[in-house]
Amino acid sequence: MTASPPFLGLPDRLADGRIPRAVIFGAGHGSTYPGKDSSGHALAADAIRAASQDDAALVEHWDFDLGGPLFDGKPACCIDAGDIPTTLHDNAGNRARIEARTREVLALPAVPILLGGDCSATIPFLAGFADRGPVWILQIDAHIDWRDEVHGERWGYSSPMRRASEMPHVAGIVQVGLRGVGSARLADIEAARHYGSRFVTAREIHAQGVEAALRHVPEGARVVVTLDCDSLDPGIMPGVAARTPGGLSYTQAIDLIAGLGRRAAIAGFDLVELYPPADMDGLSALTAARLLVNVIGTIVRQV
Repeated sequence: MTASPPFLGLPDRLADGRIPRAVIFGAGHGSTYPGKDSSGHALAADAIRAASQDDAALVEHWDFDLGGPLFDGKPACCIDAGDIPTTLHDNAGNRARIEARTREVLALPAVPILLGGDCSATIPFLAGFADRGPVWILQIDAHIDWRDEVHGERWGYSSPMRRASEMPHVAGIVQVGLRGVGSARLADIEAARHYGSRFVTAREIHAQGVEAALRHVPEGARVVVTLDCDSLDPGIMPGVAARTPGGLSYTQAIDLIAGLGRRAAIAGFDLVELYPPADMDGLSALTAARLLVNVIGTIVRQV
């Protein structure tokens, strides 16, 4: 299968030798559960890249989400470095490669942007910030992902926030978009509350706006954002494995990103759990691509 062109037609390096502000890279597989197959999620990064191609020639045009062109009238400063080679069920190897690439990007220094993959890829992505702490985590997700283990696997897609809570460089966690049923067993809720995680349900965002979440993020903090595609309502993001009505709207999601960029510093971003086999007419991939544009635009505008 031929790989998609890079996101928005971005280069894999800046021709003039400048250090990029942000580096996109994909990772199809993280830590897959025994007997499970994450190959559907591994299609996500290229689906997002493909969905961005219609806008590739429009990068210098005005973007009303951002209030100006993507790169704010300056030279392009984001690259797409392609995908890390990952292998289904090579869990330890996949984690090592994702963490290593994250550290490489941070050392440039640049903001790493990871395209998953299921959200098991989030764990090594966050681990890559070990020498760059303290960082806060803003998790945008329908589920709290606080399981300690599933089928003996402690680094799978149900456990990223539990593992993050054990990382010394993580100063705090805000979890936004929670609703329905899923990974939130009573014991997991109790463990997350004991840690001090801030829960913000989707209904609270609908009723109070994004400030219901942003107020929990300390001003000036360095924040890693992990966005699970099932945080959005399935009406605009049907291509997920766990559709749950009542999710965030596109506008709420980009307002969270923009508001965070004004309040704090986005130190890293991952977008996970897009499941192209369940998508409808490419709608989910298109929405994911537009979210990513907003992330890049917000990072570009950070001081």
